Amino acid sequence: MKAFDYLLQKQRIAQAAAFINTGAHVLDIGSYDGELFKQLQHKKITGIGVDPLAENTDAGNYSLVKGIFPDAFAPGEQFDCITMLAVIEHIPPQAQHKLAEACHQYLKPKGRVIITVPSPFVDYILLVLRLFRIIDGMSLEEHYGFKTADTPHIFAPPQFKLLRHKIFQFGLNHVFVFEKVS
Repeated sequence: MKAFDYLLQKQRIAQAAAFINTGAHVLDIGSYDGELFKQLQHKKITGIGVDPLAENTDAGNYSLVKGIFPDAFAPGEQFDCITMLAVIEHIPPQAQHKLAEACHQYLKPKGRVIITVPSPFVDYILLVLRLFRIIDGMSLEEHYGFKTADTPHIFAPPQFKLLRHKIFQFGLNHVFVFEKVS
């Protein structure tokens, strides 16, 4: 990742951090190198990061698992919070509801799913930034034409309720916070 990629990642983590309680047990889907856990050390969170590009790692308060959620996990572990920062737009449309069901299964009661997703226009900006080698633009070809407005339909009642939707980065990014209902 290039410096600008890290800057964007840091801003997404900052948006998510406001909704992660101190001491929470977190599953970070799309964790890459575990940056969320590193940046939120002050919150004393623990958890697991899963990513197809991750290296299997045990870092004490968190571990990284190479793989794809939920296939990389054995059923049973429960989390206070599941984060997907710039991830859901990489999930094929036919797999998105399965992803929501798996999140529901792995969340504790009243647990939260925190998602950041770019506006569709961002794809054009990222293509230009990648052309000029300002970003690596990881897996841009996997955005599947994802529409931000579809996010609440994926994490829908009765399993989830939307707690918060906020726009940041001049309207180019969104954060959604859902709570497990049943």
